[in-house]
Formats: sequence, C-alpha cells, structure tokens
Amino acid sequence: MYDPKKGKTKIVADLDIYTKFEYGLMGLNIDPKYNQNHWIYLFYSPKGGQSDTAQHLSRFTYDNVRDTLLINSEKVLLRVPVKRTDCCHTGGSIAWDKAGNLYLSTGDDTNPFKSDGYGPIDERPGRSGWDARYTSSNTNDLRGKILRIKPKDDGTYSIPEGNLFPVGTEKARPEIYVMGNRNPYRIAIDQHNGFLYWGEVGPDAGGNSEKYGPRGHDEVNQARKAGYFGWPLFVADNKAYNQRNFEKDSTWAKFDPMKPINDSPHNTGLRELPPANKAFIYYPYDESPEFGAVVGKGGRNAMAGPVYYSEDFDTDSKVKFPSFYNGKFFAYDWIRDFINVVTMKPNGDFASMERFMPNMKFSHPIDMQFGKDGALYILEYGPNWFAQNDDARLSKIEFNAGNRKPVAVASSNKKAGGVPLKVEFSSEGSLDYDGDALKYEWTFAKGAPKGNTAKASYTFTKPGVYQVILKVTDSYGNSNKEIIEIKAGNEIPKVEMAIKGNKSFYWNDEKVNYEVKVADKEDGSLINKKINPEDVLVSIDYLEGFDKTLIAQGHQANTSFSNGKRLIELSDCKSCHSVDKKSIGPAYKEVAKKYKGVAISTKLVDKVIKGGGGVWGEQAMAAHPQLSADDVKEMVKYILSLADDKQQSKPIKGDFVTKDNGKAGTYIFSASYTDKGSNSIPPQTGQETFTLRNATIKASDFDNQNETMKFKVEGLGEVVVAMTDKSFTAYNNIDFTGLGSVTILATASDQRTAGGKLEARLDSPTGQLIGSGEISAGSTNPTKIQLSGISGFHRLYLVYLNAESKGKPLFAVVNLKFEKAK
Repeated sequence: MYDPKKGKTKIVADLDIYTKFEYGLMGLNIDPKYNQNHWIYLFYSPKGGQSDTAQHLSRFTYDNVRDTLLINSEKVLLRVPVKRTDCCHTGGSIAWDKAGNLYLSTGDDTNPFKSDGYGPIDERPGRSGWDARYTSSNTNDLRGKILRIKPKDDGTYSIPEGNLFPVGTEKARPEIYVMGNRNPYRIAIDQHNGFLYWGEVGPDAGGNSEKYGPRGHDEVNQARKAGYFGWPLFVADNKAYNQRNFEKDSTWAKFDPMKPINDSPHNTGLRELPPANKAFIYYPYDESPEFGAVVGKGGRNAMAGPVYYSEDFDTDSKVKFPSFYNGKFFAYDWIRDFINVVTMKPNGDFASMERFMPNMKFSHPIDMQFGKDGALYILEYGPNWFAQNDDARLSKIEFNAGNRKPVAVASSNKKAGGVPLKVEFSSEGSLDYDGDALKYEWTFAKGAPKGNTAKASYTFTKPGVYQVILKVTDSYGNSNKEIIEIKAGNEIPKVEMAIKGNKSFYWNDEKVNYEVKVADKEDGSLINKKINPEDVLVSIDYLEGFDKTLIAQGHQANTSFSNGKRLIELSDCKSCHSVDKKSIGPAYKEVAKKYKGVAISTKLVDKVIKGGGGVWGEQAMAAHPQLSADDVKEMVKYILSLADDKQQSKPIKGDFVTKDNGKAGTYIFSASYTDKGSNSIPPQTGQETFTLRNATIKASDFDNQNETMKFKVEGLGEVVVAMTDKSFTAYNNIDFTGLGSVTILATASDQRTAGGKLEARLDSPTGQLIGSGEISAGSTNPTKIQLSGISGFHRLYLVYLNAESKGKPLFAVVNLKFEKAK
C-alpha cells in the first residue's frame, strides 16, 4: 500500500502462492462499494498440489485502520482449473461495469511452442495442452475467456442477463461473456455505454504461411455485447488458420469465421460456435498496413486502458484531463512502450488513433487507471521480462492547462574540503517544459554576491556548513529551487585501496593481495604513523549473485560504521562506556545484543540526546543536547553493528583467499577512514571500494543494451534474448589484464528464434572486433574468444546479427566465462 501523503509504502499482505511459469497473483481490484464494505478481489494461484490446480477469484476484507488485508476473510467466488504442467497464458484482469457486474479475463492455458507460431490446434491424444480448442473455443471451459458474474454479499454470484450462453444451456458455462481469447491480459469497461475493451497478446509467427495460415498479430478488442472472438481458429480481422493434422504435418481448408466448428476430440463443449468477431485494432511484428506508424513495429504486447469522461471526476480538479479526451479509449503496448488515444464514432466504430505524450518514454506500462481527481495513474513494469526491475514504478500524469514550473537541478564538483574551498556549481539538467527562457540565481553565503549564470563558482574562505541555493525562474515568474550543502573547513581524507592482478574478477581458492593507504590534510597519514591503523575500517564482504544496488548499500553501510565509531571517540561517550567491558555504563556489545534486530528509531536517538535511566541499573545516562540527530543516528548504527562479529576490521594489508562454496557472487573490498573533524566542521569520511565478481557472469547482468530482453528459462535461469539485427549488450569496466579467453554460451530454439552471428567488440558496437561465432537455430553454442594481447579496462560489447530474421528473435545468451592466461 502506497500512501502519497506520507510518501511511504507498506506490505499489507503476503500470499502463499504458486509462482511457476506465469502463475502467481494475476489480478486485483476493489469492490465498487469499497467505502462501505472494504472488499478487495484477487485472482491468484494458490500453492496447492496437482489435485487442486485451480486459479482462485477470491474476495477479501481490507482493514483500513491497520492497513492490512485480512487473509482469513477469504471467500472463493470462482475457480478456474488450469494444468500447471507447463506454460502459458493466465490473463487475470478484473474490471467492473456500472451495474456492479465483475469481469475476469482468463488465458488459454495452452503451450504455443509446438505450433510454429500459428494456431495451436494439436488434436493428437494426450496433447490437449497444445490445443486451444480445448480451452478458448470450448464453450464448457472457463479458460481463454472474459467471464461476467454478479457477486453477492454472501460470497457467491449470479449470472447477469446477456451473457453468451443462458443458464441451463447444455455443454456451455453461463459465466462466459466473451470467448475465443488467447491471453486477454488487461481489460477495461466503458462506464457510460458498457463496452468491454481488452488487449489480446497474439501468436509468434513472423510471416504468413500458405501451409499454416496468417502471421501473428496482437489485438485490441471491443465487445459491445457477448460474443466469440476466434482464437485459435482466427486472428486479427478474422484471418483464418488452415485446418491441420499435426501427426502428418498436413493442412487443408481454412476455418470459416461465419460458421466456426470445434471438432477437436479434446472439446467438451458445443461443436458449433457463434460467428467470429473481427478485432478492433490489430498489428503484427512488422509494420501494420492497416494502422500505420502509430502502432510501430517489433515485439508486441497489446493492453487495454480506460475510456475517459471528464464529467466523471471532481469539477474543481486542477489536474484532470480536459474534455478533448471525452469518450476516448487509451490503448497501450507493454513492449513498444506507447500509449495511443483512440477516437471512436458515435456507434463505437474506430475513427482514428494518435500517440499520447509522444515525447515521453514509458518503461513497459502494465496497468493504468484514472484516479478520483482525473489524473492518470500508470504502473510501469520496467524493461525486462520475469525480472525485478530497478525502474519499476507507479507514475502519475496530471494535466496542466497553464504554464508549468521549471525544473531546478543543481550540482557541484565538491561537497566538502578545507578552506579556502573553491567549488564549481552547475545548473545542468534544469529545464522548462514550455520552452520558456530561464533565469538563474545562486545564493552562496550570507552577505555574499549572488551568481546569475547557469554555471558559477565560489570560494569559501571561512569554515562552516553552507546551504547553497539555486533558484530557476521562467519568463512567467514561475520558479523552483534546489539546495546543495557544502562543508568548508575540513578536507575529506584520501583513502586508496590497491589490489594486485585482475581488478574485475576472482577465481576460487586463489589469493587476492590488497593494501590500504590513507592520508588526511589535518590528521596526517598511515605512512607517517599519525593515523592509527586501528582507526581505518577494512572490510571484505561477500554477496551471492551480482546486485549493483546491494553492493552500493554495502559501501554505505561500511562508511556509516566507520563514521559512527569516530563520532563516539570524539564525544564524551568513552567516559562511561567501552566496546566490550562494562564501565559506569554497559559495554557497547551488551547494548548491541539487547537491541539486536531493532530498527534505528527516533526513540533510540532521543535516548542519547535527552538522556535517561532505568534500563541498565540506577546510573542515569547524561543528556547530549550538543549532538545532532544525524550524528547520533550514525553512532547508534555503529553500536548496533557490534552485535555482528563480521563487522570486525581486517588488517590494512594482506592476502585474502576467495571461497564462495560454489555459489557464484561478488567480493566487496572496502576501506574507509573518518577523520577527527576540524574548524568546528563535523568529521568527514573518505572511502574506496573494489568489487571482484565471479569470472562466470550472467549475460543478463549487462550495463547497457539495445533491442534485447531478459527472459527466465527453466534450467538456465535469466538469459538475454537478442530481438533484432545489430542488437547488443555491453559490460562496463572489464579489466582484461591477465585474461586468456572468454567463452560465451548462447542457445537458439528452433521454434521461436532465427539464429544468427555473435560478435565481441571493444568499447563500442563498432569497435575493435576480437572474436565471433555462429549461433545456429536448434542448438546451444559455446563461442570461445582469445584475449591475449588485450590489457587494461574496456567496455565489452556483444553484438547480435541476423538481417534475415523476419521479425523473429535471434537467440538467447546465457553467460560469459572468463579464464586467466596460462
């Protein structure tokens, strides 16, 4: 739960769910009368076993006071049985109409990978999981559908009038509103006329086939009433697949959209189906001849957003969209990162389509909804499939009918140092979205002349902590500010950590030789022995895997421990406490054990600042009003860290033998020193960190990419899929010193990929070619590239080539294995 007023998030439920393939928590929505009943509906995959593989549509009660979903309040309204033996397609979107009917989308639960990208209609015995006539075109099955029910207060439901099959129809489920769906992933209801919209994620064939039928298309669909939409017999505007015998690999006449017949032996429903409806909007991998450039080309994942009406939102809202968008439908695509606004004729027919915010780069939008204020909220998944993306986010788009405030961005080349301290300031990144001319005003210090240029410099001659303010004003008088804090009067210590040999990788059971050097303008250095080696914190940490975010957090943590230790040494705390022996007050290690696992809170910080007694006996702790809350927080961090023996410092020089016990990861060598402070300026911390990663790295751990996608493959983990010719991945700061070769493992499925060529280049996609290999379809290919004669740090580019792929992905890259020179 995200609270926009507090800017905080909270986990309000932890579901025990089945997460293999595409299963998990697929859909969520609140009851139309949520303010009265606090009901929330989830569509999810319960853990269960093979005896209970049904997806559950369940109602839960939400506790608004404690911000918690009450798991024990669950009422299961509907079960949708699925196979769980392999993939694909779950749907899972939940929506409501104005009459209080609940719509639920379900996927076809059919494996598409043995049908050459065309209609999956394999009628052989035991192949029901490869036949969508068993699900989508089966009137007696809930999969591959959009269901419509009327929930009741007791946790059951009734069937609304107007569903596709009346209650009591033999071999037909009355819950079905729309059938013949492949993967209707996101759906929406026009609250004024009741029209249903959904995005249909389509099949993979890149080209038309005389033998099998039409190439794959994604669809955006509209249903004004209940109906059949064709899958797996038809796609797009009722382009028909050929009837097919999979055992003989033979085909014959096309299916008839006016009289579709489901004669699959797997079918448990009606043989004669309703006439097939054409798609509302549809587009292939390649350019769309029907809808043009507005839908783009390349990978595709169509989804359906809301239909907007200005009158549905607060009349005094200053952020709601204007009446220009009234009655318009928001269609979007997860892969292509666009949102299109669709204008319709009065009867609902397609009229035109235009790009919404064409200069905005979205990051795989996966759901959207207008809030009560008329602003558009968007969930953005981030760029990679089945991955935890750093830029996954909740975005809010407001309409501004007037002039927008400029954006102020301030930076400096230094944040601290001894006096005189000359600092260069820049406003680079500041901008005005309306293109207005900007004025700049820098405030450096009280009484000092102001700067009025985009870049400025100022020399601080007196020790102190200064709040430097950049104010940016546009030609209409709208302004914004940003503040930079500069600490003058104490130079930041210089810390150097030297590592011999290759500075990118470690190899198990081999020594890493390191040495730390420290020099400080005010305190002296390790060399002249004015800095005690015991005051330098040296840590060697190990993290499984390679997570840049965790590594960064590890660096900050080490600095905090060092800073907190020095702040304690410079205070009067040592008069009453020591690290491991009781004095007047308890030893810090005893304090750490007592509060182990406790979060650093305002209460703990206040204890130090305000003083108190009664916790450790009769002796009261003195107050420390002279300490700032920020400094006390660092001191408390250090004390609590003593509960963990791993925080003991390593020597400033030595050999370390790497052992990851078979779990490849990253070693973090970090050194930091916090000085004694100077000229009333608080202590400053200098640090340096080296990371050595396992010499076998996942291809998905790239630093830059073009036209690739991450994808999880069972048995291989996360791989990189090259989507187009000249796509690439890049790996920064690879030290080639002492390396002999790198072996790149790639694989190409003969069903979904085209194969191609892999090139390894230095420093750019067109840089020095150091090796290449052919990746043929239907095989797994290791490409070994010799690295002798290359030294120093370079960016390594893997470039993926196939100009004849015809819209198909090329191949997947699994990992890169670096070997030392012999």
